[in-house]
Order: sequence, then C-alpha cells, then structure tokens
Amino acid sequence: MLTTDFVTGSPSWLDLGTPDTKAAAAFFGSVFGWDFRTAGPEAGGYGFFQLDGKTVAALGPLTEDGASPAWTVYFHTSNADATAEAVEQGGGTVRVEPFDVMNAGRMSALTDPGGADFSVWQPAAIEGLEKTSDTNALCWTELHTADPAAAHGFYRHLFGWRSETMEVPGMTYTVLSTAAGEQQEASFGGIAPLHPGAEETRWIPYFDVADVDETAAKAEANGGSVLMAASDVPDVGRIAWLADPFGAPFAVIRPAPM
Repeated sequence: MLTTDFVTGSPSWLDLGTPDTKAAAAFFGSVFGWDFRTAGPEAGGYGFFQLDGKTVAALGPLTEDGASPAWTVYFHTSNADATAEAVEQGGGTVRVEPFDVMNAGRMSALTDPGGADFSVWQPAAIEGLEKTSDTNALCWTELHTADPAAAHGFYRHLFGWRSETMEVPGMTYTVLSTAAGEQQEASFGGIAPLHPGAEETRWIPYFDVADVDETAAKAEANGGSVLMAASDVPDVGRIAWLADPFGAPFAVIRPAPM
C-alpha cells in the first residue's frame, strides 16, 4: 500500500510538467477537486495540488528541452548523488544532475535503461506527499516497459525492491514492494509489459476515485481524453486511462473490495 511513511525506493512525490500551468490546474481542479497553491515567485511557476489542505501532487512548467507534458514519479532516497551515480552504473541516464531545491530537498531527474523517465527525492524541509491512497489521491505507480525483468533488475539494484508476479488478462504482471516491511503491505506499484507500437515506455500514476466512469466523463467534459475506456480487472478493480488537455497520461482506479 502506498503511504506517506517514506522508505528507500517508495514513491514520495509526483509532479506534472505542462505548457500551461493555469489551464492544467483548472482541469485537475474540475476532475479531482484539487486546489492549486503556488510555491511563490522564486519557484518559477511551480506549485502544489492540495486536497483537504494536504499536498497530493505538484505542478510546474516544462523545463527540459524537448520534454512532453507528463507526470513524473519521484522515489525516496537518502542520497540523491549516490543514486544518480548508481543509475549511470546500471545503464541509465542522468538527465539533470542532483541539485538542491531551495531548502525543500535535493533531487535528480533520471531515465532508466528502458527509456522511462523518473526522479529521486532526498527530503529536507519537505518530506513528500501529504496524502496518498485516498479518494482523488495517488494510490499506485506503474511502469510500462519492453523488458519487465531487466527493468526490475535495474530498480532492485537502486532501491532493493522486491517483486511478485501475478497473472492478469493478457499478461504477467509484476507487483513491486519496497525492501522494508511485510511484502504485500509494502507494495506500491507494478511493472507491465509494453505493447509494441501501442504505447510508450513510461511510469503512469494511478489515482483512487469513487467512480471511474464519472471521472472519465469529467475529464472529457473539461478538454481531456479517454485513452483506455473504463473496464473491470478481476480482483484489481475498475480502471481507465485518461489524458489531460495537453496529452499527459494518467490512470484512475476504483479498487476492488479487499
């Protein structure tokens, strides 16, 4: 279960890079009921999505040359510099060298050997997200990649992740857990095989919603699109893939009763 008790390798932050922060904030406010709070003039347009006064994600303008609108998942580390070095040693790429984000923490933007972008967060004043695994908040992270076994090996070397496989319709799915705690309770995401020609290698955030179909309808009504129509996955829940008005993909889920 994804929580705010962050340990090495757990998703601890999530932000959206977009060409129009005002429009993106309005879209997600309509879809999820989020409020947007700017981090101040010195933050270059960056700010926080909040729900019930707690940060559930963040938003900022695109800063990297050639970057497309997308959500970025950050994983907790106690040493961003050492993790960036390990990424290079493991065949990945350091897109942005580790740097301090004012007094909030230290981060680095990275790409795994399969081509999926991610970041790491070494906390200081800001530990991470303040609400997860709740309605309209992040509840799962999922990597779509051509070689799930190689991807898991790379991230296991970085973060010590554990894994279990399960059969779902049309694929073998790898469930990821942090190294700390009981494995099922420590699960936070998964790895799915890429469908060649049908999708890109990337991390996708999943948000818990009360009604998947209603959320998809809200997304479309506010200029977004449905990438994968709502469908039921046995023992998992009801899922849809959506995109905001600028094409940044994300998923929503109503988890199956435990």
